[in-house]
Amino acid sequence: MNHKVIEYQKIVVINTDKFKLKNFKTNYNAGYGSEKEIKAILEQYKDKISKLQDTLFAQNTHSVLIVLQAIDAAGKDSCIKHVMSGINPQGCHVKSFKQPSKEELQHDFLWRTNKALPEKGKIGIFNRSYYEEVLVTKVHPEYILSQNIPNVNTLNLVDEKFWKNRYRAINEMERHLVKSGTVIIKIFLNMSKAEQKNRFMDRIENPEKNWKFSYTDIKERALWPKYQLAYEQMIKETSTKIAPWHIVPADNQWVSRAFVGDILLETLEKLNLKYPTLNKVDKDLLLKAKAELAAEKI
Repeated sequence: MNHKVIEYQKIVVINTDKFKLKNFKTNYNAGYGSEKEIKAILEQYKDKISKLQDTLFAQNTHSVLIVLQAIDAAGKDSCIKHVMSGINPQGCHVKSFKQPSKEELQHDFLWRTNKALPEKGKIGIFNRSYYEEVLVTKVHPEYILSQNIPNVNTLNLVDEKFWKNRYRAINEMERHLVKSGTVIIKIFLNMSKAEQKNRFMDRIENPEKNWKFSYTDIKERALWPKYQLAYEQMIKETSTKIAPWHIVPADNQWVSRAFVGDILLETLEKLNLKYPTLNKVDKDLLLKAKAELAAEKI
């Protein structure tokens, strides 16, 4: 299959000042055509993904973790819905991470996501993730003070060294997961501020979408520059060869869904998945079972 995702959308080892998030187009379409054409392509992707997922489950040596991060209204929920609709629900689990609970705050910042990691043979999807701990908390460092971290009890202690340690902890955790058989696909849905305004207005004006909107969304939107810097720094510090970030243009939701489907399909294809083969003893038992079933008189 000729994959549409071009190399510059996949960011690997870019802990450098040369990387700027603003250089990545939010409306790039990679040559995808009309919505009708994209839907047809996405159906092809989903059909192939479904078959590969079945092999992933049968082989039972790898798991796949999809991490979706984005600013509000970038389309994380709809992306999951449209890309993963053809997946066997027994082999896939979606977990959303919002404000930490009291119990979660009594543990280290990776605890609540580690509990939800996919088991061998399955696909796990994180709608937001442990990366919130270097995004929302970086824009709102006062949240860190509620985490009861030793020797971090004032805002001036939530400094550059503190964030470096968090990035390092994430990289080390992901390295451990990859070595243990988990393939990590990290997706950042890159949406423009203008498109976010359009989607917020739609949620306000459409009664069926009112439930998706909260006035706090406007308050967070006012912090757009801080969030963009936080995302940029996150990508710089945590995009590695074994777990790179994919920057997906998200102004057109059908394009972003096609991108994500393409990335997932390409990743599964590279695993060279195969159904398990039986040893001689099991093959003999298989033939014996066949003979006994054939001889049955019903």
